[in-house]
Amino acid sequence: MPATTYKNLIGGEWVTARTGSTFQNLSPANHDDVIGIFQASGAKDVDAAVTAAAEAFKSWRLVPAPKRAEILYRTGELLTRRKEQYAREMTREMGKVLSETRGDVQEAIDTAYYMAGEGRRLFGQTTPSELQNKFAMSVRMPVGVIGMIAPWNFPMAIPSWKLFPALVCGNTCVIKPAEDTPLSTFNLVQTLIDAGLPPGVVNIVTGFGPDAGAPLVEHPGVRAVSFTGSSEVGRIIGQTAAGLFKPCSLEMGGKNAMIVLDDANLDLALDGAVWGAFGTTGQRCTATSRIIVQKGVVKEFTKRLVERAKALKIGDGLDESIQMGPQVNEQQIETSARYCEIARKEGAKLLTGGRRPARGAFGRGTFFEPTVFGGVKPQMRIAQEEVFGPVVSVLECRSFDEALEIANGIQYGLSTALYSRDVNHAFKAMRDLEAGITYINAPTIGAEVHLPFGGVKQTGNGHREGGTGALDFYTTWKSVYVDYSDKLQRAQIDAGE
Repeated sequence: MPATTYKNLIGGEWVTARTGSTFQNLSPANHDDVIGIFQASGAKDVDAAVTAAAEAFKSWRLVPAPKRAEILYRTGELLTRRKEQYAREMTREMGKVLSETRGDVQEAIDTAYYMAGEGRRLFGQTTPSELQNKFAMSVRMPVGVIGMIAPWNFPMAIPSWKLFPALVCGNTCVIKPAEDTPLSTFNLVQTLIDAGLPPGVVNIVTGFGPDAGAPLVEHPGVRAVSFTGSSEVGRIIGQTAAGLFKPCSLEMGGKNAMIVLDDANLDLALDGAVWGAFGTTGQRCTATSRIIVQKGVVKEFTKRLVERAKALKIGDGLDESIQMGPQVNEQQIETSARYCEIARKEGAKLLTGGRRPARGAFGRGTFFEPTVFGGVKPQMRIAQEEVFGPVVSVLECRSFDEALEIANGIQYGLSTALYSRDVNHAFKAMRDLEAGITYINAPTIGAEVHLPFGGVKQTGNGHREGGTGALDFYTTWKSVYVDYSDKLQRAQIDAGE
């Protein structure tokens, strides 16, 4: 059966790219499995999508927020019914195991319900005026057309983080999904349409970063940009947006540390380490890539971690018995292999993994073995730079204070974890770890949609996704004054007399 060809969604119509070019979406577990053929779009396609979104904004912004929210609620209901179908299609195109893709869809469901509730909130403030017979308040206003660039590792959850709050706030959107995982975004947007979203409110343009992503950021009709991806690309987007005076939300890399102290529950810490390091094949911005272990337990912990890593069953995530799927593409495999070589040259000790598995059943996919390095020093590149693969480093520390120093000694600041039974250490970690997220006795991965998600330092630029933080990005404040004195009143001048 020939692969399905998917078109761009522009103004409610499915259209081919004006470039006339397409690309294949291949399963990372089996490159013989063609998920679909997608449009390789260019600047003219982006322009058409932005124009459609700008036209739709004229009426969408006037739809009462509770009515916009009802569409999101219906979207959550439909996603719930379609969860298994969408999860299986996501595993085919992205590779992570079914339990994780089901969780990915569930996150979109949770976001739909949460943001639907915000349609009856979107609170502003009322405040006393400094003058008599005058009323003062602030209200949230939509920004306009939002350009969105989504990553491949959470191909439905993260687009939902972007689209749903933007929509409930009254914005219209143009989204460019990652070229490795466009189908999941199509499924999400089709669900919005089936729930009653009007034409042009959300538009999809597929393609590659330089050809479709860059024109989206640069387009004068785009009023704000939301990007999730690498720090290198995010820096370029941030600089471009700043030159155009556009608000820009950047969610980027991480080099997340788990601290395991001598008094930790080692069984629990090991469970967290395996899940944090090898969940999603290590392809999370929140993945546990450094484990800082106190000297008294480092030997036992490392030995048991290596045993657990060796025992993981890797393969096609559609098989329910599989514990870790492939990496998403050949480039990611090359990056993992390159960092393993760098680590060996710098003196780190490879304890397990570090290569592709024997070809056999893995020959048609992009698989990499669960990898553990020991003897890692804080300034080694393997302990400083994001790998984005199933590669974890174990670093030894003498004390809690030294562990904090090591954990903070990086350019990123997304997620952190502490395993300890000492409540004093727990509260100091919550205060002193330089990160947007801190877990106590839980791994570095896992987010709940009603809390803000994001980081500090080179992980982001201060904006947050999830919770009310998302509403702050997708709205702009307007202050409103109603003077019913029937005379000219001059703020500060008359109030000061």
